[in-house]
Amino acid sequence: MSLKPASHWMWVSAFAVGTLVVIGCNKADKVAASSDGGKIPITSSSDEARKEFMTGRDLSERLLGQESLQHFDKALALDREFAAAELGRANNSPTAKEFFEHLKKAVALAPKASNGEKLLIMANQAGANGVVEIQKEYLDQLVAAYPSDERAHFNLGNYYFGQQELDEALTHYKKTAEIAPNYSQLYNLMGYCLRQKGDFADAEQAFKKYIELIPNDPNPYDSYAELLLKMGRYDESIAQYRKALSIDPHFNPSHFGIAADLIYSGKPQEAAAELQAMADAARNDGELRTAYFGMAVLASDGGKYDQALAAMDKEYAVAEKKGDQASMAADLQAKGNILEQMGKHDEAQKTFDRSLKLVEDSNLSQEIKNNATLLHHFNTTAVAIAKKDMTTAKTHAGEFRKGAEATKNSAQIKQAHELAGRIALAEKDYKNAVSELEQANLQNPQNLYRLSQAYRGLGDGDKAHDYLKKTAEFNSLPALPYAFVREKAQKEAGAKG
Repeated sequence: MSLKPASHWMWVSAFAVGTLVVIGCNKADKVAASSDGGKIPITSSSDEARKEFMTGRDLSERLLGQESLQHFDKALALDREFAAAELGRANNSPTAKEFFEHLKKAVALAPKASNGEKLLIMANQAGANGVVEIQKEYLDQLVAAYPSDERAHFNLGNYYFGQQELDEALTHYKKTAEIAPNYSQLYNLMGYCLRQKGDFADAEQAFKKYIELIPNDPNPYDSYAELLLKMGRYDESIAQYRKALSIDPHFNPSHFGIAADLIYSGKPQEAAAELQAMADAARNDGELRTAYFGMAVLASDGGKYDQALAAMDKEYAVAEKKGDQASMAADLQAKGNILEQMGKHDEAQKTFDRSLKLVEDSNLSQEIKNNATLLHHFNTTAVAIAKKDMTTAKTHAGEFRKGAEATKNSAQIKQAHELAGRIALAEKDYKNAVSELEQANLQNPQNLYRLSQAYRGLGDGDKAHDYLKKTAEFNSLPALPYAFVREKAQKEAGAKG
């Protein structure tokens, strides 16, 4: 399943890209200060620390984040001013709290690192803060300074992929391949990018190349399995996930993927067993929280929203025990969305308010707090639409759009179009609803379903059916937006078929 080590606590970057920043290495002297062969230098006072870092980086790039942690920790024990190791440790942390702690250390150490390392660290900080315009500036500088470094192009490609600018992403992925044709993780992200473009044939070839390069690692089989899931080839997908688990029984993302295959195959009890196995095998809070989140999605998919809330409460308790406020806020966001589906709009609003208060009272950055405020306008708009309070909805939607346009964040701007489309749909202004929703995030199956409603309102049954079919066959990994509309879209598409 993995594009990169992450879990849904990264909501703080939901309007950014949350790009995993990877760092190159050279063969410089004991303290690297200049690039060798055009690669990004690595700055450390210890050769032994650099070796540990390299091992950790290799594991991280192979999506073995848990295994990488001990090597980044050893590198930091040997060199406490190793900025790149702090960044690596941050990006592989299983919880939001650890991520921000290590990122803060990396930023503090950045002035002692090479220019390339500093640019990567600052780009990562900007992405985590949701300031994507600045993130891109740093990554552009990185590519300009190190045009022959595959990781520079790869990170910029990941930025574009996160912003759903897929052609630009592929341009940099192809450049990465020219520089380093055997750079394995490139083919993982290229496969996902091609899949998102709907080019399943080329995506399959990219994932097969990924398998060819590191056949003894679990993630290539996991990623290929996710493509097969998307294509509705459930049995083949499960076989690939089982292959990943046969290589590494602790590769818990594959349990998450198998659960999706089983849900969409109409086997919810088996899906529940798979998620329980994931929870039982969890090695850290991040893996346990992801298992509970899967349980919440499974329950939501079956319309069992009380069970979904109970699963989210378990997930929240894991974060609360560690005082992980960012993760707690994310869990409240999910709970609010579930309460909306239950028609408990006032309770949903109170839950969204609690989430915002948690962030406001935290030690998270001001940029993250600003994004939380913006997200609160989004959520308040959604609740107001459901309550048919269009005056309140338009007020908060306007505030959200103003903030989105100020940040020049394409993901936020798509969300502003979504809100405008939802308001138009509620007001039965179907033409405007189509215009706005077609500019929204179409990787959100709820927007596909909304487009089907808008086209039905316009009397275009064929287009309405096309979007219903796209919604029904979205086949993502377990996610609440799909769970909220999957069965409904399937029934309506079948009725019209």
